[in-house]
Amino acid sequence: MIRRVTQVSATLAAALLLAACASAPLHYYTLVAPADAGAPTPAAGSLPFELLPVGIPAQVDQPQLVVREGAEGMAVLGSERWIAPLGDEVRSALAADLARELHSQDVSGLPAGSQPLLRIKLDLRRFDSQPGGQALIEGAWSVRLLHGAQAATLSCTSLVSEPVGPGYPALVQGHQRAIARIAAQIAAAGRALGAGRAAACLQE
Repeated sequence: MIRRVTQVSATLAAALLLAACASAPLHYYTLVAPADAGAPTPAAGSLPFELLPVGIPAQVDQPQLVVREGAEGMAVLGSERWIAPLGDEVRSALAADLARELHSQDVSGLPAGSQPLLRIKLDLRRFDSQPGGQALIEGAWSVRLLHGAQAATLSCTSLVSEPVGPGYPALVQGHQRAIARIAAQIAAAGRALGAGRAAACLQE
């Protein structure tokens, strides 16, 4: 009889644990920062751009947020998730920031004409998330001027880190700011190439 009661208790405990896991609320996050009032209006003489798909490190290419725990540990947060695949999230955020910086628009997927445009590629090497610590992004990127009077390409690497407070919303906001800083570096290079000036990799 004692053994039977123990088995029933264990079964009940397992059922309660599963119910608790099933009822845990999911939280979804986006890297796309809130838009300013109104869509950016392309400025006269600005170059449209084509943003290629963004490469993401395999370690963090998950639906869930992946955060650091100490020097070696990593944790996959089951209840804290990206609203879209991380590569799409980074690309969408970068495209919005570039449109604002360049006063232009992303023409990816549209028929290619003969007008000059910037082709931009970003591959992330690190996407580190440390709640209460920092949001760090390292990436290699290139900007290529197509159909211009003189075709030119610039390739650079960026390493940006944003301090963040406790909590996952603060962590995501830190990554939003980091992406915006990379967008500013890419846009500066793109403006130089579009104006026919020598472009250089900027270090903050």
